[in-house]
Amino acid sequence: MSPANTFGYVANDTVIHRLSGSTKLIAFIALSLIVMTSYDTRFLIGVMIFSLYLFYLAQIPWKNIRILIYFVLAFSVLNLLTIYLFEPEYGVQLYESRTVLAEGIGRYTLTAEQLFYELNVAIKYFSTIPLALIFVFTTDPSEFASSLNRIGVSYRISYAVSLALRYIPDIQDSFFEIRQAQQARGLEMSRKTSLVNRITRSAQIIMPLIFNSLNRIEVVSQAMELRRFGRNKNRTWYRYRPFASKDIAALALVVGIVLIGMYLFYVNGGRFYNPFQ
Repeated sequence: MSPANTFGYVANDTVIHRLSGSTKLIAFIALSLIVMTSYDTRFLIGVMIFSLYLFYLAQIPWKNIRILIYFVLAFSVLNLLTIYLFEPEYGVQLYESRTVLAEGIGRYTLTAEQLFYELNVAIKYFSTIPLALIFVFTTDPSEFASSLNRIGVSYRISYAVSLALRYIPDIQDSFFEIRQAQQARGLEMSRKTSLVNRITRSAQIIMPLIFNSLNRIEVVSQAMELRRFGRNKNRTWYRYRPFASKDIAALALVVGIVLIGMYLFYVNGGRFYNPFQ
């Protein structure tokens, strides 16, 4: 039986699903680049709200992203803590001011500038992660391959990426099938045993999973060779979706957001918005 939290494309009929794969790819890349470049908190908050609204419109089932969201949140918190541990006054250097909120031990003093910088980093996560989830869960892998090919990527590379996206749910299925087989043989891996035992026994599934994956790769490779894949310079796409008026409107909105972000570079005299001056 397939796991409930399959990571991959989820078919639906939302306004996001109806957009072309090329539109979603271009929008994801453009918005991610401007968000990663900008440190204007006002702009980042606006993009974050926009991203979360799009995420709401996409109607992605919580069961499909629950584990991934928990993992990303844990990673984000760990990254923010690591930034403070290694550079506790990096924000002071960036904003060229020092507002002490609490005295600490040695150089570990809590400053408003450092908190403000780490707030910007956290907002970046909440701006880009919903966009990535929207793209992965609302774009059919075949349409994604055609989108890559449409923006200039070789169709061989595009098809390889498509296969990788299609293979993620298969790996999950194989993992759960092997785990259920191990449990049927008496190897307890449920919540009845300790977390350490569950992790250790789950690691024992890796080797069977690798051999299963290699076998599937060989089958797919032989099938593609028999069909003379890669012989021609170009190819057509079965799931190709041409641009429509809604795609043009979506891209125009994305371009507008990017231009606002770039204009703020000029207003702020750089990438950083400094409220401490």
